[in-house]
Amino acid sequence: MVIFLAALATWILPAGKYVTLSYQDNNHFILSSPGKETQLALTQKTLDSLHIQIRLEKFIQGDIRKPVSVPGTYQQLRSQKQGFLDVIKAPLKGITDSIEIILFLFLIGGFINIFYTSGAMEQGLIYLSAKMKGKEAWLIIILGFLFSFAGSSFGMAEEALVFYPVLVPLFLAAGYDLLVPVAVIFGGTQLGYISSFVNPFSTIIASNAAGVNWTDGLYGRLLMFAISTAIFIWYVVRYAQKIKNNPDLSLVLRFDGFVKPPYPTGTNIGKTTQSPDRKSVILLLMFLFTFLILIGGVIFLKWWFLEMSALFLAASILMAFVQRMNEKTFIEKFIQGAESMLGVAFIIGVARGVTIVLNEGNVTDTILYYASSAVSQMPDSIFIVSLLIIFMIFTLFISSTSGMAVVTMPILGSLAIVAGVPGREIVNSYLFGMGIMGLITPTGLVLPSLALVNISLKTWFRFIWPLMIILFIVCALFLIIGIRI
Repeated sequence: MVIFLAALATWILPAGKYVTLSYQDNNHFILSSPGKETQLALTQKTLDSLHIQIRLEKFIQGDIRKPVSVPGTYQQLRSQKQGFLDVIKAPLKGITDSIEIILFLFLIGGFINIFYTSGAMEQGLIYLSAKMKGKEAWLIIILGFLFSFAGSSFGMAEEALVFYPVLVPLFLAAGYDLLVPVAVIFGGTQLGYISSFVNPFSTIIASNAAGVNWTDGLYGRLLMFAISTAIFIWYVVRYAQKIKNNPDLSLVLRFDGFVKPPYPTGTNIGKTTQSPDRKSVILLLMFLFTFLILIGGVIFLKWWFLEMSALFLAASILMAFVQRMNEKTFIEKFIQGAESMLGVAFIIGVARGVTIVLNEGNVTDTILYYASSAVSQMPDSIFIVSLLIIFMIFTLFISSTSGMAVVTMPILGSLAIVAGVPGREIVNSYLFGMGIMGLITPTGLVLPSLALVNISLKTWFRFIWPLMIILFIVCALFLIIGIRI
C-alpha cells in the first residue's frame, strides 16, 4: 500500500532533482546534475563553496557513502509517472538492491539459532538465578542490564520469550508481582533499542540507508545506553521493592485482580547451584567475543556487510564444532535461524521498493525540497524533537525497526544535510522514537509478552507511561545537545 501511495505521489507531485555531490576513490568529487557530470577538487573549499556543512574527512573516511544533495540546486524535471507494472517490480528491485543486508541478516539468524540450540544461555541464566536467591533486587539489576545489552547489541526480541518460564516463578517466589518479569524481559530488550549501539537490525541498517557510517555517534549511544538503562533499572527496582514491602500496592492486583500464576511456583528452577559446564562457558565467551570482534572490525578495519557476514558464518561453524554438532544437524539449525529472518528480509526489500518508486519517479527530491522549505525557518532544536515525535507516531503503524529504517532514512538522511542537522542525530531520533513507543505499540511484542503472564495491556500501560515520559525528556535533551556538538 505504501508503494502504491508512493507511485500515486509521482502522478500528483512535480518531478525534480537536486544536484548531488559524491566522493570518488580517485581523489575527486563528482557533481551530478540531470544529463551532466563534473569533476571537482577534493577539498574543504569545494564543500564550503557548495554550502555543504560536512567536513572533508567524513567523505574520505567513508562516513558519507551516498551522494549528497547540494542545497539550493533543486530544479523541476519532466514527469516520470510510475504505473502498475512499476509498483509490482519495485519490491523485487528493492530485494536486489538490499541483497548484502539480507544476506547479513540470514547469517546472523543462523548464528543466533546455533548458539541458542546449545542451551548455554539457559544454563547461565539458571545458575545466575540460583546464586542470587534472596538478593532479587540485584537480580533485577543484572538481568535488566543483560536484556538491555542484548537489545542494544544484536536486537534480541522474540528470542526473549523463552525466558518467562525461568524468571516468572523466581520473581513470584521473591514476593514480586507479574509485572516485574515483563518489565525485566520485554521492557529490557525493548529499552535496548533506544541506544542500539551496534544493533544490526536498526542502527546499521538505518545508518546505511541514511548514507552515514553507523559508528558516527557510537560513543553517544553508549552513553545513552548507560543513562537509559540506569533509569530503567531504578524504575523497575523501585516498583518491585514497593510491591515486596506492600503487596496491596500491586498494579496487577489493582487492575486485573488475583491473577493465577501461569507457571508452577514449585519449579526447581532457581534451586540448583550447579555451574554451567565448561562447554557452555566456552560458548558464552564465543558469543560475547563475536560481537566484540564485530565492533573492532568495523571501527578499526573498516569492515562492512560482506566482512560482518563472514564473521557470523565462521562463528557459527566454530560453535557447531564446539558442540560436536554433525553436519545434518548444523545445516538444519542454521537454516531454521535463517528462516526466522525471512520476514525481516522481505520487509527490507519491500520497504526499499518505496524509495525506488520515489527515486525513479523523480519525486524524492521534491519531497525533500518542500520539507526543507517547511523547516528552513524552524530552529534546529524544535526540528529534531519534532522528528522524534514523528517517529513515535510512525511506530504505531510500522513496528519493524529495519522496515522503518529503509522507508524513512533515505529521505530523512538527505533532509538532515539540507536542514543542517548531523545525520547521526536523524538516526538517533529514529532509534529513540521507536524505542520509546515500542514499549506499548500493539503491533510489537507487548501483547505476546503480557499474554505469557496473564495480565492486561491496561495494567502494563499504567506501569510504563511514567517511564516513557522520563525517557522522552531524556532523549529530547540528548538530541538537542547532539546537534550542538
